[in-house]
Amino acid sequence: MPEQTTGPRPTLEAVASRAGVSRATASRVVNGGAGVRAPLVEKVRRAVEELGYVPNHAARTLVTRRNGAVAVIIAEPEFRVFSDPFFEQQVRGISRELTAYDAQLVLLWVEGPGDHERISRYLGGGHVDGALAFSLHSDDALPSVIERARIPVVFGGRPAPGTDPAVPFVDCDNRGGAREAVRHLVGLGRRNIAHISGPADQTSAIDRIHGYRDVLLDADPGLLRRGDFTEESGARAMAELLDRRPDVDGVFVANDLMASGALRILRERGLRVPEDVAVVGFDDMVSVVERTTPALTTVRQDIEGMGRLMVKLLMRLLDGTGPEVPASVITPTSLVRRASA
Repeated sequence: MPEQTTGPRPTLEAVASRAGVSRATASRVVNGGAGVRAPLVEKVRRAVEELGYVPNHAARTLVTRRNGAVAVIIAEPEFRVFSDPFFEQQVRGISRELTAYDAQLVLLWVEGPGDHERISRYLGGGHVDGALAFSLHSDDALPSVIERARIPVVFGGRPAPGTDPAVPFVDCDNRGGAREAVRHLVGLGRRNIAHISGPADQTSAIDRIHGYRDVLLDADPGLLRRGDFTEESGARAMAELLDRRPDVDGVFVANDLMASGALRILRERGLRVPEDVAVVGFDDMVSVVERTTPALTTVRQDIEGMGRLMVKLLMRLLDGTGPEVPASVITPTSLVRRASA
């Protein structure tokens, strides 16, 4: 247990004295440096615990040139961030991995273009060591804002064309997952398969449309409706499809939230799932799937794991280990079959 005292805070010198090592050795252990033999590391850590030593952040920053903080920037307004479980899962993965690196998470989001100046000032002010940015839109100035701050960055999701190709990213196999979903519907004998897509300015939605069209080369354009990844947009798109194409017997929906909305409309119209219309989503978000009726067949992507991978790539950039620029990562997807298709 730490020693109980009302005197001044224990110093690094006191830790070194208690451990019987030099101040430089104690500093290397406390600041995570390499090159210290395991027995000495154990002595220093025991002294830290016994004395209740807390490193001085400002001094540590001077030594390591690191702040121990990472900005997580979500290019969506606040209401989307807190209403969509996708963001919760991705941030959870990021937070857990940052904890393993003893780093703090600083959460920022973009309500509109006016926020770019604020974010630029913050990133350029030396408050964080690097940034993780996701849910980017094709016309978003955020990548150039981060570039001007001259800090390492990893993107979540494949960035839009024109973004610096040297910046690493983590994404899932959106196109391949979409192909598997549509092939499954075709294998069930569905002949009029519609697609409810995500926003046209996000690469994940674009890739899923391409996967749909890879399988249905001559799909009727009237079977395609666009949503914005929210439940209400999925309900609206499903209603429009049924009004215009009552012969729809299968639907591939670009995320689980929109699929939940689509299922609601099908119930309201008196259509049976999957007997009349089979439905497949994308994400496999447990919090959404557990409340769908019937249980949703969907394409699984490891959202939390992707958040962890983003942190690992960023730490490689910060530590200078391995290649100068880590390779981007495309994670696999898999179809999870349940009652809706």
